[in-house]
Amino acid sequence: MEVGLDTLVALAKRRGFIFPGSELYGGLAGTWDYGPLGALLKHNIVRLWWQYCVWEREDMVALDSAILMNPRVWEASGHVETFTDPLVECEKCKGRFRADKLDDPTRCPECGGALGEPRAFHLMIEAKVGVLDDGSGKVFLRPETAQGIFVNFKNIVDTMHPKLPFGVAQVGRAFRNEISPRDFLFRAREFEQMEIEYFVRPDGWEAAFEVWLRTVRSFLERVGIDMERVVEEEIPPQERAHYSSRTVDFNFRYPFGLDELLGLAYRGDYDLRRHSEYSGVDLRYREPGVEPFFPHVIEPSFGLDRLVLAVLLSAYDEDEVGEGKRVVLRLKPEVAPYRVAVFPLLRNKPQLVQKAHEVFRELRAHHPSVVFDDNGNIGKRYRRQDEIGTPWCVTVDFQSLDDGTVTVRNRDTAEQDRVPIDELPEAVGLVGS
Repeated sequence: MEVGLDTLVALAKRRGFIFPGSELYGGLAGTWDYGPLGALLKHNIVRLWWQYCVWEREDMVALDSAILMNPRVWEASGHVETFTDPLVECEKCKGRFRADKLDDPTRCPECGGALGEPRAFHLMIEAKVGVLDDGSGKVFLRPETAQGIFVNFKNIVDTMHPKLPFGVAQVGRAFRNEISPRDFLFRAREFEQMEIEYFVRPDGWEAAFEVWLRTVRSFLERVGIDMERVVEEEIPPQERAHYSSRTVDFNFRYPFGLDELLGLAYRGDYDLRRHSEYSGVDLRYREPGVEPFFPHVIEPSFGLDRLVLAVLLSAYDEDEVGEGKRVVLRLKPEVAPYRVAVFPLLRNKPQLVQKAHEVFRELRAHHPSVVFDDNGNIGKRYRRQDEIGTPWCVTVDFQSLDDGTVTVRNRDTAEQDRVPIDELPEAVGLVGS
């Protein structure tokens, strides 16, 4: 079902998924903190990405590059010169906005005042390293993780000796001084990326691009994105980045409209050529009997925070169960913060609590994504676990003490079955996961 952004933001805070950054001190625009459940959800999405895009393939290696880099990196990449957005300022209320995101670029969307002429606003966030104040220690917080892969290309080839085609994957934080952070996790100043630079022979990029198109589609389905809300857009030449000869954006229907979820770009040999030129180091690929050449690059670039937002929006639902309406997150078990919750029927009966703890420990031996819950009555526990997306709830009752069976409740259907305790791991999908 479609859910408003305010409703989702309220649920995310109430249930410990996502909190406003620095809320204790009034917050900081464009920053968000992942709470106990949000951290688990994000970790599970990242783990699934590593599994699907890296571990299940034989042509990938991993990297974790530094956030702070030599400023020359950003000169070579073109960010120092071109990484800007058009900024306009209201002459009346002094509000500042991105001109290309306004319906009317001449009028303030908040007070209706006249907007000034657009000017280029640089998006990289500056920092200072070292002890001198003479400007020599100026660096930037990286605006993307991709350049860490390109500047390590020679190190990777020299140490791992990969054969083309091969990819380098990394997950890491990036920073952009957004003019107007907005729409919850969608546009923030600090965010996380999951990026792959896939190196191919110049004549092999088209086939590789099609493979990655299929891979991206499959991964989105696997992580729980509602594919009916995904629209692929072939970006025309005049709108592509200067280095790209083909770009496909995967757009998602958010509550605020259709906008980008992730991108797949063919970057050619732009990056390796530029870094070779600026550094003076030959970054061409070498193999016996072939003239050295710059590999071309296919880049699937995933914004992790936008994926989290799209997963939550895809999973949110409301229906009627038992005595009334419930809110339920129909998360895939692979990404849900908890796969199983274990309850004692009554928290004031020591024998039930003890037996429930035994079941909890046995299940956790198969998979860590199991939680023990005895807070409130059984109905409130079910509702709470529905709201946080737990697929199965296991209840230990007095019959459990007699015959060694427990009640297993399915989140999506709310149906309950009696299952022997020794068959529980298979029944709730913990074996082989």
